[in-house]
Amino acid sequence: MNTHKALLAVLLVPLCATLAVAPAAYAAAPGETAATAFRSPEAALGRVAHPLRTTEPRGNLADLRPFGRMVGDARVVGLGEATHSSHEFFTVKHRVLRYLVKEKGFRAFALEAPWSTGLRLDAYLTRGEGDLKQLMDEEFQGAYRFWNTAEYRDLLQWMRAYNVKHPEDPIRFVGDDNGFAGAELYDKVSAYAAEARPELTSRLTELYRGLRPTTDADTYVNQYLAKPLAERKQLAERTGRAVDLLKQRSGKGADAYAWALQHATAIHQMTTLYAFDWDDPQAIPHAMRYRDRVMADNVTWWQRQTGDKIVLGAHNSHVALKTYAPGSHPQVQGDFLREQLGRGYLSVGLTFDRGSFNALGQDGDVHRFAVGPAAPGTAEHTLDRVRYRDFLVDLRDTPAAARAWLTAPHIVKNIGATYPGIADAPQIRLAKTHDVVIHLQQVEAAHMLK
Repeated sequence: MNTHKALLAVLLVPLCATLAVAPAAYAAAPGETAATAFRSPEAALGRVAHPLRTTEPRGNLADLRPFGRMVGDARVVGLGEATHSSHEFFTVKHRVLRYLVKEKGFRAFALEAPWSTGLRLDAYLTRGEGDLKQLMDEEFQGAYRFWNTAEYRDLLQWMRAYNVKHPEDPIRFVGDDNGFAGAELYDKVSAYAAEARPELTSRLTELYRGLRPTTDADTYVNQYLAKPLAERKQLAERTGRAVDLLKQRSGKGADAYAWALQHATAIHQMTTLYAFDWDDPQAIPHAMRYRDRVMADNVTWWQRQTGDKIVLGAHNSHVALKTYAPGSHPQVQGDFLREQLGRGYLSVGLTFDRGSFNALGQDGDVHRFAVGPAAPGTAEHTLDRVRYRDFLVDLRDTPAAARAWLTAPHIVKNIGATYPGIADAPQIRLAKTHDVVIHLQQVEAAHMLK
């Protein structure tokens, strides 16, 4: 397997602040005991689960009020997905975003996409710059192709329509990943230096020589990863020196300086990721831990810099509080976010019993795959026997029989960019891994646009 294919195989393959006040303990009815009322985990979960009216984003959102109570004072809500490309996972995120924008004051959506992608989409959403189809075609390719779907187009179109009506209070878009650093980042750092730190201009130009992309993202990444490892390490050292130059002292305007430093940091995050030896299996866990820390750092930076409350879209294994795969992904984004934000981060896992999804097959092309009902003993088999078809449940507030089951290890579906993958069925303890679970009985493959 060549370096780029090795990277793609792991980059999107899943491990490829909750309430400000702890929730009250579950209160049993008079005379009710675990032995009489909650003899099975599914019955116990059914007592505290809340049904979803629909998984589609439009219409009445009243059924999400219990979710609003679960969110509490959280500033970042991580919404997972058990596959990278199923319609209902994307539409549930859209629906939850609408609710949290309307009822809880959330004003940003973060996605597992490059920082520079976020800047371009944010400019479209807030100022109408560019054409949405062109932006999605250019930015959602390569490892990020699974976001180029009708479902995400619908979400972005709704965000744009909202911002047209609320120009003084817009919803922003954040790309938190480091798989690519677009030309916009180099241009913004250079523009800041020319205005506020002109003595740095020539030095930054030299440090960034040959790095600013002049091709599409997928071609750039392929060509970059074809460079010898020693050269990639040297490039990472150069971008690190650029960050250090900006850190020596700020120029004019604290806000402009903060953004310029973050853009330079995003460039360095990409070169550092690609300075790992992707052909060495022992290096992969270190690279994956670095990537998840970067994604958490970028989300936290945005939240603290802007004050925006953020809905974070990613795979279950990235939003999780504990890793799904300790061997390959020793620490994940959700774990880092809990360290950084404490109870200000809420982890929401999305599970399903059966259905279809898009993924890369063994031939490297995108295919539609399907899986049948969950096998007995798996987490989804029990969740699908709860009395509601689609529901959400706060794992921090459950009866005793449910708590015992939630703290025991169970196999879960964990499907990433490739199928079958290396970690499709890990064993996790749900209560230790997520704060809330949204379970869907059936999902269908998302509608890819390209």
